[in-house]
Amino acid sequence: MIPTTRHVTFSGRLIIVGFGSIGQGVLPLILRHVEMTPQQITIITAEERGAAVAHEYGIRFVEVPLTRENYRTVLEPLLGPGDFLLNVSVEVASVALIELCRERGALYLDTCIEPWPGGYTDASISPALRSNYALREAALALREGAAQAPTAVLTHGANPGLVSHFVKQALLDLARDTGEDATAPTDRSGWGELARRLGVKVIHIAERDTQVADRPKRVGEFVNTWSIDGFVSEGSQPAELGWGTHERHFPADGNRHTFGCRSAIWLSRPGASTRVRTWTPLEGPFHGFLITHGESISIADYLTLSDGGGEAVYRPTVHYAYHPCDDAVLSIHELAGKNWTLQKEKRLMMEETIAGIDELGVLLMGHARGAYWYGSQLSIEEARRLVPHNNATSLQVTIAVLAGLVWAIENPRAGIVEPDEMDFRRILEISLPYLGNVVGAYGDWTPLRDRGRLFPEEVDADDPWQFKNFRVT
Repeated sequence: MIPTTRHVTFSGRLIIVGFGSIGQGVLPLILRHVEMTPQQITIITAEERGAAVAHEYGIRFVEVPLTRENYRTVLEPLLGPGDFLLNVSVEVASVALIELCRERGALYLDTCIEPWPGGYTDASISPALRSNYALREAALALREGAAQAPTAVLTHGANPGLVSHFVKQALLDLARDTGEDATAPTDRSGWGELARRLGVKVIHIAERDTQVADRPKRVGEFVNTWSIDGFVSEGSQPAELGWGTHERHFPADGNRHTFGCRSAIWLSRPGASTRVRTWTPLEGPFHGFLITHGESISIADYLTLSDGGGEAVYRPTVHYAYHPCDDAVLSIHELAGKNWTLQKEKRLMMEETIAGIDELGVLLMGHARGAYWYGSQLSIEEARRLVPHNNATSLQVTIAVLAGLVWAIENPRAGIVEPDEMDFRRILEISLPYLGNVVGAYGDWTPLRDRGRLFPEEVDADDPWQFKNFRVT
């Protein structure tokens, strides 16, 4: 059955900035589940792509790239008290848009904290300042003196976003299954205490995309199931991970930050060239890319417990472990071979996708049951049945965007909010009907399984859950 619940009524104007795969995919969800009219919506985008979808729903479509110089001129007439700016663009600075929304009394949500062009790849900027860690610190700095400001939800797509709510549900599942108190904590320290009590050492956002198209990738073409520009941008950033207190082998190419919460480290190499071992229930063990994502930092920070002097006494290691669709993997290899110069041709897999699933979840490891994965197994067939203009990957993002938008409308004066600070039950209530098979599965896998079978390897046999053992060298 296709869900039809109207979750909230919205009487203001909705401005959608960017209209690629996520903008096009979330539009029918908004019109289905939010009580509002197409006349309340305006799309601002840098390119003609998506115009036909906007026309299909009777939405005003404005093709104008937003820049440092013009964003205020373009957006100020469209934003006032009670309006909403939904930012699903690339290379439009999130901090600038949040500041504008605050001035205008408007709500805000993005799926990634974006900089202006060059912010991810400008070699004249220190890698530490090109990191998601630095972008997050800049956004959180806006909280100072503005606790009751209009709600601005940071990084609420599938990941970052939905996976933070998966982590909370997985922790409660673990507590239930190991005889611990499974009452949901009511604050940040309570969730950190629960994770420590359960013995969680490592959290992977473990994702395997098996979607395939009816035509293979060609030489000189980048193919993906979601935003190619977004994927290449984040893949070109330094690999980043939340750094756990149990770790005893600091990476030779690892770097610590000298500012902010210090929950994460970065590696002196792009995430798209850094691989790690991980596991999902359907795929089993595989190698994923350690692509930087905001949740690697925010989840690690949220679950950190500190002593009286501010020193961390508990924190899990947290990072993304992503195997995109096979054509995207081939595209990454070609991209790397060209020293990270993007191919001239780009193709987003939508209508040509003929089979496959996106298996996206959180893998909690180191506890008494070993490894526990909780997440979504969504097929292309199910995604198409549920909502138009989506594939399995985009729907996991767009339903989380909708859920975050609904939550913001219901909580309009929350100030700047990260996914970890939101009501996970409300987000899951809205999202679960669109996520296919949502399962929790235990596994006896560790990154030491079958190691050294063909060649000797240097591992830490005393503790399987060391990052040293996960990393592929």
